[in-house]
Amino acid sequence: MAVSEKDLRHIRKIFENKNDAIPDRIRLGNHFVDDFIFDDSEAADIPINALRVIFNLISIIGNEQFRPQDRPKQLSLFDEEFETDNNIFASIKIKNSKISPSGCTKQVIDAYEFLAKFKMGWYKSVNSKGKEIKTFGGLISTPSYDKRGYTTFLVSSYWLKKLLVIPEYNYVLYNLVYNVRNNKHIIFAIWLSKLPENGTVLKLSTLNKKFGLNYKNANDFCFKFLKPAKISLDKFNILSFNYRYKADQIYIIPILTKVISDKVMTENNQKSLKINERLGYFKKRYGLKEHEMIQFFHQYRNISQTRELIEKSFKEYVRNCRLKKIKSTNYQGQQFLNEIQEHMKQIYRSTKMGELLPNGYPIIV
Repeated sequence: MAVSEKDLRHIRKIFENKNDAIPDRIRLGNHFVDDFIFDDSEAADIPINALRVIFNLISIIGNEQFRPQDRPKQLSLFDEEFETDNNIFASIKIKNSKISPSGCTKQVIDAYEFLAKFKMGWYKSVNSKGKEIKTFGGLISTPSYDKRGYTTFLVSSYWLKKLLVIPEYNYVLYNLVYNVRNNKHIIFAIWLSKLPENGTVLKLSTLNKKFGLNYKNANDFCFKFLKPAKISLDKFNILSFNYRYKADQIYIIPILTKVISDKVMTENNQKSLKINERLGYFKKRYGLKEHEMIQFFHQYRNISQTRELIEKSFKEYVRNCRLKKIKSTNYQGQQFLNEIQEHMKQIYRSTKMGELLPNGYPIIV
């Protein structure tokens, strides 16, 4: 008796947004953008509701995303967990109202059907041990519509890796897929986020091909496509652009939008100030020397989930010192960092990710 394709699937992890938190922005890995949205440098015509699925999928797994240069162990641990056999999947659950705020069932079903069929095929990757891993499907597989208001689906290890492991990435505002009505404007914004600060110049034919358009001259492209896209991004995005054309050459230069960027810069400055004050506290109170601070400060300053783990570990460290009736400052320099690292291991291993990848904790020493 033949074994069905569904029975051959192995689910290794379940992702679900339990607290309904909405992020300000999400991180889109460049490898995913290049392979899924801009395959062969041409943008896919992904419907707006399907883009909402993608944005919410990334939002849900956002805390698990990592740069291998920041967490070198995590990549090999991901391979061990998700790339040891064929057809390994993660399960994702998203509220239907996130995909269709109006409550239209057809919009939700159409979005998932599109992503299940789009780029469906066999995908191959090679894990850290040189073994070839094969996976069949599109970005998502076997979506299951739940009348209680949710849809559950599977994401293969191939695409999950491109979403989670992000050596290079760019930020995009989460609410872009709700505030901007034109799907091509959103895809243009994703492409725009990858441009260098000095922008780019491309021929009309290249831009027409890239975005699936058919404008006859540069004037039409600028005023019928770029102008309305700029109006949307000026209003709703951190990053917008200026443009001009000469003959069939079109110049596009990214710019920060004033209203949103001022707000974000203020928030970032306040956040950086608090982080620097906190690091100064650790340095002074626990006698950290310059060479001892490098890794610890880098992890604390640049990786929010590691910063949260350090703070939880520090609270546990202080609590344990009190139970032992000793001062927390009894441990100085490297000894202090070693104590914090041990607490980080214990707290990390008590999480779901720690159960799957017990040695995937961040290294601060």
